[in-house]
Amino acid sequence: MPGFTKTVLSPEETLKIAPEIGRIPTARVWVYRYTSTAAPWTLSIATHAQPDSHMLSLGGFRIAPETRTSIPGWNSDHEAIDLAIGMDEKVFWSRLLKVGGPHVQRDFSRIVGGKCVMHPTPGSRVGEPRDTELLDFAIACFKDVESSHGFFLTTGQDLGHGVMNDGVTQSLRYLNARYKGSVISDTGHPTAEGNYRMLVGMLKGAAIPLKGSVVGIIGAGNIGLHIIDSLLADGATPLVVEARADKRAALEARGVKCWAAEAKLEFLRQPMDALVINAAGNTLDDATIAACAANTRLRVINGSENLVMPDHPTGEEALRRAHKVFCPTECGGMMGYLTAAEEYLSHIANDEFRISAMLDAAQGLESPGEVATRHVIAGGYAQTMDQALRQLYG
Repeated sequence: MPGFTKTVLSPEETLKIAPEIGRIPTARVWVYRYTSTAAPWTLSIATHAQPDSHMLSLGGFRIAPETRTSIPGWNSDHEAIDLAIGMDEKVFWSRLLKVGGPHVQRDFSRIVGGKCVMHPTPGSRVGEPRDTELLDFAIACFKDVESSHGFFLTTGQDLGHGVMNDGVTQSLRYLNARYKGSVISDTGHPTAEGNYRMLVGMLKGAAIPLKGSVVGIIGAGNIGLHIIDSLLADGATPLVVEARADKRAALEARGVKCWAAEAKLEFLRQPMDALVINAAGNTLDDATIAACAANTRLRVINGSENLVMPDHPTGEEALRRAHKVFCPTECGGMMGYLTAAEEYLSHIANDEFRISAMLDAAQGLESPGEVATRHVIAGGYAQTMDQALRQLYG
């Protein structure tokens, strides 16, 4: 078994690393930091599960890409903590709105948010020569945290996964074959469906017909492409910001107008009714929020991007003052975690897991999107959508 050293950080210690935890009175996050003895790899497992609680800690396994690890001051502990907080907010929203598959609906009481973040080194990411060693290290850590600390860990799709160095094996399947808590469902489709149903509801709440609407999309990855396909099928016009030139070329061949990532502010000056955000993180920075506020036609903003807003309370308030209805991305993006949870719980119960059940469950986000958006607008934008959802469904 791969060797490691382990450091356990209590909620009081994690609060010093990530003071933003303090804005959520109920948040208590533990971190289990594993360091490989064979390479300078660090895996941070953050969770709201109290030790020996037998709670189910839900959250994807992120193998941090270079675009994240190169950010000044980045570390895996902080990223895992922030993502675990966001995951627990997804759990909160799904409970509040009563959205989820049949097994999750029966087992909500033992589910909490968590996240696993790996800081790899060059040559060890998925598709590179040492990817098997890296994943074996992660598996050893997953098994240790579960057996030593008394909670159940469920991980799924996140950044950094794909085909391994052998050219055949999917990294999630490699993990699943060796660790029972690793699930393999493509959470992108249910996440996109939930995101899209929330968007449709928000447009209805703002009295904007879907057919003929113009919707900006930031990020044309797995989730973004699903949303673009749905918009085109329903007669809407997507405008897209995407970093990869090959993806822009493929979309432009379908008649979709695209901008490179560095042209984001130009893109945000285009007339659009809605904006959907599904990039790699920190998209709603101060400059982007200011551009959204200045776009007079833009009415609603949603997405499923993790860590979307670096300055969350200030940014959300700026959008409210500009009369933009912003749905928390933890709410719009809840279907990914719900899919992983449903798959895990189905297998534990020896029941068949059906992805179609999650696509059906995603329909449940349309009505809250419509009701809360209409409520915010009718109230003269005195509330954020976050506040409206809590009032209407609490």
